[in-house]
Amino acid sequence: MKRPYVMLLAVLAVLSATACAKAKRPALQPSAPVPGAVLWVDPADLATRDLFYGPWGKENAPNPADTFTLLATKHSGVNMGLTVKDGQDREWSVKLPYPGGLDSEAPVEVAVSRLLSAVGYLQPAVYFLPAFRLKDDLGTRTMVGGRFRLKDASLKDKGEWRWEENPFIGSKPYQGLQVILMMLNSTDLKNRNNTLYHRRTGDLVEQWFAVRDVGAALGDYDRFTPRKNHAGAFEKTPFIFGVNNGFVDFAYKGWYRPFVEDRVTPADVEWASALLGRLSDQQWNDAFRAAGYQPALASRFITRLKEKVAEGRSIGTAIANKN
Repeated sequence: MKRPYVMLLAVLAVLSATACAKAKRPALQPSAPVPGAVLWVDPADLATRDLFYGPWGKENAPNPADTFTLLATKHSGVNMGLTVKDGQDREWSVKLPYPGGLDSEAPVEVAVSRLLSAVGYLQPAVYFLPAFRLKDDLGTRTMVGGRFRLKDASLKDKGEWRWEENPFIGSKPYQGLQVILMMLNSTDLKNRNNTLYHRRTGDLVEQWFAVRDVGAALGDYDRFTPRKNHAGAFEKTPFIFGVNNGFVDFAYKGWYRPFVEDRVTPADVEWASALLGRLSDQQWNDAFRAAGYQPALASRFITRLKEKVAEGRSIGTAIANKN
C-alpha cells in the first residue's frame, strides 16, 4: 500500500501534466463574417444605463413575492442549480450560492453581467433574489436565493462559440472583452462558458456572441483552487505585470492564460479601461447592489476595480516614462 505522501505526489504529477496539456497555445482562426453576428454594441447612452435592473429592465425581473415551482434539479457543475417556473409561466435557471457566501458564483455572475452589458457586451437576462419561495413534491418552503436567468422566447441558445475561432478575432471589442475579464479576475475562460444566441426581433435575427457563465471571478487566479467572490483575494491580486514585445503581460496565471498571452496590446487595455472609466459611482454601486452585495463589501470590490481602470488607462504613459 502506497504511503499518503507518495500518493499525493502522484496526484500532483498527474495534475501538473494536465496543466501542461491545457497550457498549449491555441492558434487563432478568424472565421468568415457571420450574418447578424454581434459581440459588442457601442454604449452611446452609457451614462444613463440602469445597472440595477440591467438591459432587460424591471419588467423582466423575477417577482420576489412569487412562489416558484420546481421543474428540475441540476446534477452537474460545482454550484447547485434549479430550473423553476414562476406565476407568469416563465422559466428560470437558478444558480444557488454556497453556504456562507464565500466562493459563491451566483452574486458574482449578476454583478459581472451588469458591468459587461453596461459597456456594450451582450448578456442574457439575469437577476438576483436574496430568497424565494419554492414549491415541489415536498411542499412549499423558503430557499436561500441566487442568480435567476430568464429563458426568453426571443433568445435561442445555439451552443458555444470558441475564443480561438470566431469572426471578431483581432477587433477592438474582442480584445477589450479579454481585458475586462482580466480586470474582473475571471478565471474560467473555457469555450463552453461562451454562448451563441439567436435573437429574433420581428423579422430581424441577430447572432449574439455572449460570455454567459461569468461566476468564476472577483477572487484570485490560483490554478487549482481559485477563490471566487473573495474581496481579500481580489484586492491582493495584481492586474498587469508589464509589457513585453508590445504585448501586455497580465498577472493571470490560470488554466487559460494562453488565450490572453502575447495577444493584447496596451492600446487594447486603454480602450477597455476608458469604457469602464465612464461608469458613474452610482452605476458601480448599482451593479453590485443588483447582485445582493452589502455596501461595505461592494465598496471593496469597486475600489479595486477602479484602481485597475486607472492602471489600464495610464499604461501608455507608464511605457513612455519607462522608455
